[in-house]
Amino acid sequence: MFVIPTKPQFLPLNCNCFNPGFQSPHPKLLSVPTTSCPEMDLIPKLGKLFFVSQQIKNNQAVEVIESDNNAVSCKDGFDAVSSGTKVQPDHLVIMVNGIIGSATDWGYAAKQFVKRLPDKVVVHCSECNSSTLTFDGVDRMGERLAEEVVAVTKRWPEVSKISFVAHSLGGLVARYAIGKLYENSKCHEQIYEDRIAGLQPVNFITVATPHLGSRGHKQLPLLCGVPFLERSASQTAHWIAGRSGKHLFLTDNDDGELPLLLQMVNDTKDIKFISALGSFKRRVAYANANYDHMVGWGTSSIRRQHELPNSNLLLEDEKYPHIVYVEQDQQEANEAVQKETLSVVSPENFEEEMIRGLTQKPWERVDVSFQNSTQRYVAHSTIQASEDVLVKF
Repeated sequence: MFVIPTKPQFLPLNCNCFNPGFQSPHPKLLSVPTTSCPEMDLIPKLGKLFFVSQQIKNNQAVEVIESDNNAVSCKDGFDAVSSGTKVQPDHLVIMVNGIIGSATDWGYAAKQFVKRLPDKVVVHCSECNSSTLTFDGVDRMGERLAEEVVAVTKRWPEVSKISFVAHSLGGLVARYAIGKLYENSKCHEQIYEDRIAGLQPVNFITVATPHLGSRGHKQLPLLCGVPFLERSASQTAHWIAGRSGKHLFLTDNDDGELPLLLQMVNDTKDIKFISALGSFKRRVAYANANYDHMVGWGTSSIRRQHELPNSNLLLEDEKYPHIVYVEQDQQEANEAVQKETLSVVSPENFEEEMIRGLTQKPWERVDVSFQNSTQRYVAHSTIQASEDVLVKF
C-alpha cells in the first residue's frame, strides 16, 4: 500500500471566493470584488503552475518532461507513465474532472502518481467531458466517459487493474460510467468475478463530490441554508448548468421517473450502479468540513446532518494537518438486501433514500479543513490541490 500526495498545498489558481474549482473559459464571469475575499490577491503568487504532458507512441512508456522552471508543456495527450520504468505498469488510474473542468485539472496529480509508482500505474486524465460539455447531464457525460475508458484499455492492453479518482461532479459521472462498464462473468466453474471494462476494480475515490445532489439542507453552502434561495436554486439551476443542473437538484423527473441520482443508488434493470460501486476493493469520499461554497459537507461525505462530526472533535493529523477526521469502512447495517429502483419516493425523502442506497456498501470518509490556509475560501479547489489529500494504492 502506498500513500500518494496529489498536489502541493499551494497551487496558483485563478481564484475568486466562489470558484467552482475548475478553469473557466470565461474567468470574469466567476469573479467577485476583491474586498469580499481580501486574501485572494496573494494566492496567484503562491507556488508554481504545473501541467503534465505525455507523448503516446506505439504503446511505449512515455516521459514526464519537466523544464528547469518546473513547468511542463501539454502536447499530445493525457496518458501519463514513466519513461524509466523497467516493467509494464498493470494498474490504470482514471482521473475525472468536474463541471467546467478539463483534463489538465488533474495534471500535476497524474505526474505525482507516475513519479511515485513508476512501475505500477498508467494514469489517464479524462478528456471527453470538458468546458460546457459538463452541462450535458450526468448520464450523457457518463456514457462518454465509459466509451473513453474502453478506448484507453485498448491502448494499454497490459493493464489488469483499474481505479477512479474524481473531483466534484466528476464523481457522479464516474459512478454512472462504472455502472455501464460493469461485468459479472464466470472465470472458473461456479466462480464469478466482477470486472470494470474487463479489469479488476481496486479504488473508487471521490473528492468533494455531491453524492446526494445539491438540493436543500445546506448542500450548496453558497446559499447559506436560506430556504427561499434553496428553492429558487432548484427551480433555476438548469438555466446555468443545463441538464447537469437538473440532475444535481433532482428536478429531472419530467417523465414521471425518479431523478437520476435516486436511480443511481441501486441497481436498475439496465445498469448495475450499486453492484459496480461494490465491486471496488475500496470506496473513499474526501469532503471539505468547511469553506467549500459549492459542495456541502453532508453530500460530499454521504452523511446525514446529525452524523457529521462535532467541530470541536476535529483533530489535526501531525503529518497531514488538513485532514481532521477519518472514518473507516462505514456501512448501513439495516440495508442487507439490495433493492431494485423504487417506483415512488416523495421529495422530502430523496436524501434519505440516497444515503441508504449508497451505504449498502462500506465507505471510508476523510474530512478535510483548510481553516488555517490562505486558500480556505476556495476549499472546493484546494481539496483537489492539497498535499494532504491522500490516495492509497
